[in-house]
Amino acid sequence: MTIDSPGFPAPPALVEHARRFLAEGGVPATPRVAATVLLLRPAGTDFEVYVIRRVAAMAFGGMYAFPGGGVDPSDSQAHLDWAGPDPTAWADRLGVAPRDAQAVVCAAAREVFEEAGVLLAGPGDDAVVGDVSGDDWEVARQELEAHRRGFAGLLAGRKLTLRSDLLLPWSRWITPDFEPRRFDTYFFVALLPEGQRTRDVSGEADHTLWIRPADALARSRAGELTMLPPTLVTLAEVAAAGDLAGVARAAAGRDASTPVIPRLHLPEDGTPHFTLT
Repeated sequence: MTIDSPGFPAPPALVEHARRFLAEGGVPATPRVAATVLLLRPAGTDFEVYVIRRVAAMAFGGMYAFPGGGVDPSDSQAHLDWAGPDPTAWADRLGVAPRDAQAVVCAAAREVFEEAGVLLAGPGDDAVVGDVSGDDWEVARQELEAHRRGFAGLLAGRKLTLRSDLLLPWSRWITPDFEPRRFDTYFFVALLPEGQRTRDVSGEADHTLWIRPADALARSRAGELTMLPPTLVTLAEVAAAGDLAGVARAAAGRDASTPVIPRLHLPEDGTPHFTLT
């Protein structure tokens, strides 16, 4: 299915990448499997989502997105206490083998801790750890980010269980073929655990904010927040759910295994824009 989406103008840097790729007969890079998490929290009768702006030197630098990153080899090899759907159940939802499903879920939980200081784990199957902003937690986060410690080791050392049930699968996106760095990214939504707070801790972001999805979309249209189609579409989808309960209901019925692939159109006369396949 192709959805005509002229409302998604292409940033000039991406247009330049695409033109050079076509002119040089480039070969698409193999996408790296990744995971990203929309952290949500109540805001009166509405809700907010946490977004970060990637530093300019990174892939997709200057763009606002959600915390996330690539799957690490250790994510599929981890032996850890696990609550919620098991890897086989996750495999059915994500459309991959159980080992790969475990890696994606572990990567989602690991990355949201590394990039936002939020830990989706607890001392049991029905509990979540409280405030993790203390100095000892920050040392552990830095060790994890620097690959001096594995995620499973961090949880085991504190006798914590990964709460996979706090992650709700939402969608899957693959980066366009002209990008030099491509990702096959699984999107999840998660409610910010009670007692925890996001922190601007990762060196990969130069600005963070909590914002209502509708406001983020309005500021994007006004040119204040630069976002790519996966972020824009996902914000529109969660906004359409109405409230946090609606987001959870919507997640239960979503297809998180079939990838959406943005296609860039470069008309001779007209504005470059994306369609979604």
